[in-house]
Amino acid sequence: MSDSPVSPASPRSERAVPPSGEPLVVLDGVNKHFGALHVLRDIDLTVARGEVVVVIGPSGSGKSTLCRTINRLETIDSGAISIDGRPLPQEGRELARLRADVGMVFQSFNLFTHKTVLENVTLGQIKVRKSPRETAERTARSLLDRVGVSGQADKYPAQLSGGQQQRVAIARALAMEPKVMLFDEPTSALDPEMINEVLEVMRQLARDGMTMVVVTHEMGFARSAAHRVVFMADGRIVEQAPPDRFFSSPRSERAKDFLSKILHH
Repeated sequence: MSDSPVSPASPRSERAVPPSGEPLVVLDGVNKHFGALHVLRDIDLTVARGEVVVVIGPSGSGKSTLCRTINRLETIDSGAISIDGRPLPQEGRELARLRADVGMVFQSFNLFTHKTVLENVTLGQIKVRKSPRETAERTARSLLDRVGVSGQADKYPAQLSGGQQQRVAIARALAMEPKVMLFDEPTSALDPEMINEVLEVMRQLARDGMTMVVVTHEMGFARSAAHRVVFMADGRIVEQAPPDRFFSSPRSERAKDFLSKILHH
């Protein structure tokens, strides 16, 4: 069964133990413009260690930009962001070190096409973490097994399905032993039958206590795995609540309107 995703658990057990409350990621008054477009407006958000925060909202609401500011793939115009008590560095070696603490999984996998699956997962460990190759390969094989693609280690990304590639991308991020994992619409480029194999790996990470910020359209995942749902519209956080409360009784008109369009009753 090495190439199947991690075994499913009942929906009730998906949510991990509630987090400690100790802040790990803090955004304070963050603003971001793309030219005249104000894409993030005074964002205040604290993610606790071990917390799973799912960010939802209509297209163009700033969700992906928010996610990408946390590891400085997007710069910010004002405000402050800190990870584990340290401000986000501007550039250089400090930024590279911090990025190693912040795993990122993208919509489009972003694997190195000319490297094998195993090489994709060992590269960062060797180059950034300075792990010996033997150690890096042992870690990589263990993680590939954990995400259910251990049989694909010697293949190239083009030989894998989209779901397998995305699970390799998750293993690659985990190999850096990040403090927090960011997922920017990780299933939106996948065929429907592959979505659940990726979400199941993410559910298992949540159960294991990984701190996660997930931008997604998958409301089932938000319901079952999130500690908190953050709803964004027009560059602002409009409301945030535990999933049970958010989905059963949203407070804002924007959230009610959004949910009425996407949830089929």
